[in-house]
Amino acid sequence: MAVGSKDLASEQLRGMDDDRLVDELRKAKEELFNLRFQSATGQLDNHGRLRAVRKDIARIYTEMRERELGIGSAPAQPVKAETSEKKSSAKASDKKAEKKSAASKAEKKAEKAEAK
Repeated sequence: MAVGSKDLASEQLRGMDDDRLVDELRKAKEELFNLRFQSATGQLDNHGRLRAVRKDIARIYTEMRERELGIGSAPAQPVKAETSEKKSSAKASDKKAEKKSAASKAEKKAEKAEAK
């Protein structure tokens, strides 16, 4: 990342949930307002910070728009232990069903071969 805050790299923005993105956007806009005020009154020391904050705001808006369009996605919620136990039992039952269907397909093939 060439310009901007180290805190708001694109990879880190992708890891944030929607509420956190809105909060970061609000903070960046407040900082931009304060920097513009300092610039108008002649108190701003680092003019490059204006550009960096504008780019941060653009990154946040880009991430929000990508999620809106379905290009990007919010980070997944942590999976609870109960849910993973249910998933493992569901996987086991799926494997049993696959074995049964494979066996029935083999039986049908055998029946067709005998009929010929």
